Amino acid sequence: MRADRLVSLVLLLRQHGRLSATALARELEVSTRTVLRDIEALSAAGVPVYAERGRHGGFALLPGFRTELTGLNPDEALALLVAGSRRGAQAFGLGSALASAMLKVVDALPESYRDTAAGAAERLLIDPETDLLSRRLVAEEVPDAVAAEVLRAVFAGHKLRIHYEAADQAPEWRTVDPIGLVTVRDRGYLLATRSGADRTYRLSRILAAQELAEPAQRPDRVDLDLAWQERSTRFRAGGDQVTVVVRLDPARREDLVGTALAVLAEETDPDGRLRLEVTFQDRRHAEWALWQLSTNAEALAPQWLRDSLRARATAVATRYGMSS
Repeated sequence: MRADRLVSLVLLLRQHGRLSATALARELEVSTRTVLRDIEALSAAGVPVYAERGRHGGFALLPGFRTELTGLNPDEALALLVAGSRRGAQAFGLGSALASAMLKVVDALPESYRDTAAGAAERLLIDPETDLLSRRLVAEEVPDAVAAEVLRAVFAGHKLRIHYEAADQAPEWRTVDPIGLVTVRDRGYLLATRSGADRTYRLSRILAAQELAEPAQRPDRVDLDLAWQERSTRFRAGGDQVTVVVRLDPARREDLVGTALAVLAEETDPDGRLRLEVTFQDRRHAEWALWQLSTNAEALAPQWLRDSLRARATAVATRYGMSS
């Protein structure tokens, strides 16, 4: 909306002092012509913005001008700035709104606190794109148009038509009653019901969406945390999942737990190694997870997993034992 863009333009000038039309266009994701029209609109509305000519010129506000946004203390503003560094907003298509909100948060602070809060936020990094092993954590892309329709339906309490592409299935249209949105490790999910049955849809698999005028059939209040836990439990209990008993070097516990669906039991053997009963999505998932742990883990059961790992190890030993 243009009003939001005008506010963002003023806040950008307040924080940077002077910016060129090109820089403003880049920050606001519009054309330079649009920026110039917005500058004229601000001037007509009485905002003291002026142009500075020359090589290092640009647009600036008269000294002392500020917008009035009050009610935040420095700790509250810092908390919002840190929260704003998370990528969950991207999963719901709120990235541009988040950027605008962060500008307003910084501008809301008294001048004596502004640099302190912004500097403190720069020293905290939440959910970087890569881990210590340089493994890239790729967030799933959700088209803005899809995210906007889903959000409107969720907040308005209306039914939603989605063109959904489930795994290994052709896309099809379905009408659902949206309940809420959840983001987990940069993946966004829509919690909904369909014909009264609970359904969970990955946002990145929604190819198109349309908010309907008909009210959604859903409770007035919802505990999303509880709803997500219940659906996660049902997910872990279904499909072709397998249960495995493993003896494990304690130093590799997090590596195993991080790939398993659930830990059903855990105890420590007299020699200090851990004995865990865990579930995996299917046989291939279990074999892959145990193979990654090499000799730090031993599959005790089921027998088919021991046989599979032995066959794989034998094949590797044969390959590297061959003479050149």
